[in-house]
Amino acid sequence: MNSLRASGLHLWRGELHVLRGIDFEVRAGQCLQVTGANGAGKTTLLRVLCGLLPIEAGQIEWCQRPVGLDWLAYRGQLAWASHHGGLKGDLTPLENLVTHGRIAGAGGAEPLPARARACLERAALPAECHARPVRQLSAGQQRRVTLARLLLLARPLWLLDEPVSNLDAEGQSLVSELLRAHLAGGGLAVAATHQALQLDAGQCRPLELHA
Repeated sequence: MNSLRASGLHLWRGELHVLRGIDFEVRAGQCLQVTGANGAGKTTLLRVLCGLLPIEAGQIEWCQRPVGLDWLAYRGQLAWASHHGGLKGDLTPLENLVTHGRIAGAGGAEPLPARARACLERAALPAECHARPVRQLSAGQQRRVTLARLLLLARPLWLLDEPVSNLDAEGQSLVSELLRAHLAGGGLAVAATHQALQLDAGQCRPLELHA
């Protein structure tokens, strides 16, 4: 069973002690919902978990094995959705997904463009948006492209930074629906959010950070 465990995580930025001995464990079928005021370290924690920031003390384990033993293998198990999306503005949603899928090695029996289109449809991006440059899409539509990219990679661990930001009520419900399905299929997630996610009983584990 897949699991992610952190013990005694500490990180400083200059004299600012951002992460102060963070401990948690999240297993397949669970989402760790990370809350806290602005500046409490929610995004920092996610960046640490995906290897973009080094910790100064503590340990992260994936499936009971320290990730530092093989960062490349660990990162091949996760999909990261940052608050800003990381999309290429001059590319269309389809081009963004296909390019990212090829770089990330998103293999499969079905051709990548066909799978990318199916993921965009599942993320409820209107068909007329598929061929437009991403920079012409609204913030909410861009968020849907980011969700589609998560689906395309089909990784067991999702790291989500404010996954419902810029989305209307329908879009927020979609995020919860996709997340519930991911967890029900044996996936796990860590989500930093100011808004409660609509998850089933037993799927959500809370972690509140303090500035």
